Amino acid sequence: MVRGAGTAHSAFPLYFSYPMAQLLALYHQPADPAAFDRYYFGTHVPIAKKVPGLRSYIVNSGPVNVIAGSPSPYLIAELSFDTMADLQSALASPEGQAAAADLSNFAQAGVTLMVFETKSA
Repeated sequence: MVRGAGTAHSAFPLYFSYPMAQLLALYHQPADPAAFDRYYFGTHVPIAKKVPGLRSYIVNSGPVNVIAGSPSPYLIAELSFDTMADLQSALASPEGQAAAADLSNFAQAGVTLMVFETKSA
């Protein structure tokens, strides 16, 4: 069995085996990547991690390579919640509003935000 896997036959962690709601943030290439990283990880992430109902917060750990389509984002963040209702409540909360308001402090190049539900395929 793979450590953290959903079943003895699964190679994927348990969190991939049941439906969840996701917020995906694709941050465009900043003019000053070092300043972006300092602010994002030192200020924004601690704000965003206070959002109620947040189950996980992961980001890419290296360059993003786009196989087809638009230019590569600089950073991708994936925030997971149990349900879409939980995600919507989190965004409407004071903590969610603070995280949204903070975007203008570091994401001047732009950010694309997407929300969706997942299911096993």
